Amino acid sequence: MTMTSWTADDLPDLTGRTVVITGAGRGLGLITARELAGAGARVVLGVRDTDKARRAVADLPGTFDIRPLDVSDLTSVRAFADSWSGDIDILINNAGVMDIPAARTVDGLDLQTTTNYTGPFLLTTLLLAHITDRVVHVTSELHKQGRIDLSDLDWRTRKHNGMQAYQASKLAVVLFSLELQRRLTAEGSPVRSVLASPGIARTALAAQSRSNVINRFTFLTNAPERGALSLLYAATQDVPGNSYVGPDGLGGFRGSPAVRRQGKAGLDPAMAGRLWEATADLVGARAR
Repeated sequence: MTMTSWTADDLPDLTGRTVVITGAGRGLGLITARELAGAGARVVLGVRDTDKARRAVADLPGTFDIRPLDVSDLTSVRAFADSWSGDIDILINNAGVMDIPAARTVDGLDLQTTTNYTGPFLLTTLLLAHITDRVVHVTSELHKQGRIDLSDLDWRTRKHNGMQAYQASKLAVVLFSLELQRRLTAEGSPVRSVLASPGIARTALAAQSRSNVINRFTFLTNAPERGALSLLYAATQDVPGNSYVGPDGLGGFRGSPAVRRQGKAGLDPAMAGRLWEATADLVGARAR
């Protein structure tokens, strides 16, 4: 078997494992939940709409636990983490939005940045003591076009641009993984931080974006089931810490999962460290 031939049929037996997936009520998150539960895992879906999620998994085989979680609401993130007991083998930070209009969360934070990065940062750090295997961060090839402004992470002084905010949030996710892995390694922890990009998967993620037009070009994109393979591979295969798993095709847009390479900006350890501190300050100042 080669990496490029890997499919969900190659998942290992996950009996006895617990996986938490955010935003798993639809799209790639739901597909990932379905496949992991089918392989024997207990899958915890952290979702905003618990009734919708229950309907989505009602006819699926496996063990599902539906819990309320809105990663854009820091109170919800803290409540989810505070209520948790026991081990989490795998945390998959999947919830995300793309190129949405400027909006503020209940905490007064930029909605897109918080959903894609700030909320998952807080969730991960709060749950880290429970995690035994790995954290999977869902990012995007568009992180390579991102730019981090440490003086304005929350888009307060700059003119808001939805696509630039998306790109920056996904670069922040890549840098978060880098710094998280550095800290885990320094502590001698066996836990790994791993990145997954689905390429361009034909989901509703970009529904509000002008970039959604690309979904019409199936030869450039992955079907959702194939896009989810990157998440499944990153969650279950023996890859090094801070690996970047994405489609093996041209540009990382489509194909089968393979270990690829982050953009240069996502491999800057000094920036990763500064971003961690700036994010911790932002969350600490506005979450309590």
